[in-house]
Amino acid sequence: MKQEDSSIRVVVFEDNRSLRTGLFELINASPGFQCVGAFENCNNVLSQLDRTKPDIVLMDIGMPGIDGIQAVRMIREIHPDMKILMQTVFEDNDKIFQSILAGASGYLLKNSIPGRLLDAIREIHEGGAPMSPSVATKVLGMLSDGQANPKNTSFNLTGRETEILSCLVDGMSYKRIAETCFISVDTVRGHIRSIYDKLHVHSKSEAVAKAIRRNIV
Repeated sequence: MKQEDSSIRVVVFEDNRSLRTGLFELINASPGFQCVGAFENCNNVLSQLDRTKPDIVLMDIGMPGIDGIQAVRMIREIHPDMKILMQTVFEDNDKIFQSILAGASGYLLKNSIPGRLLDAIREIHEGGAPMSPSVATKVLGMLSDGQANPKNTSFNLTGRETEILSCLVDGMSYKRIAETCFISVDTVRGHIRSIYDKLHVHSKSEAVAKAIRRNIV
């Protein structure tokens, strides 16, 4: 019972039945993980989250009816701190960027090996923001192609806050940021609260999206 209580609780939204079943079985067969729900659409996403109380949402981006991006926006309104890992076959720049702006915590392609998926779930749970290498390359490409606005320095971030925001964009956990910046995790949390206040955001994913969109770092 203790093992189950300490497991990372994951809920899956995936319209492909065989893939949904496979994810359910993979997660439940892996020590330290528990799939508490697997659903074919997001039509009742909020009530399903209230019932299953997951730590992580594994979300397909392309579903009929309410798609993954719409579902992320809905979840963010009610559960601003919910950790959401997008999973898709698409490498479309607009879908990637819209997912990030909507508040996705990470973005993996469906051809990722099972071990990488479990690592990504664990990484998000620990405060990271994993992305498939090809997706990360596209995000960097969007910046170099000028899809983000010119550098905006009107947010009055300190040098340390800018450094920590850059670490968030790189997907670092709070613990890793503390080690990199030679400060305590509590100090990191304090800086991040200040960053959120100055950027007028309420979550790490929103801060990362704004940093990318406004080319702050």
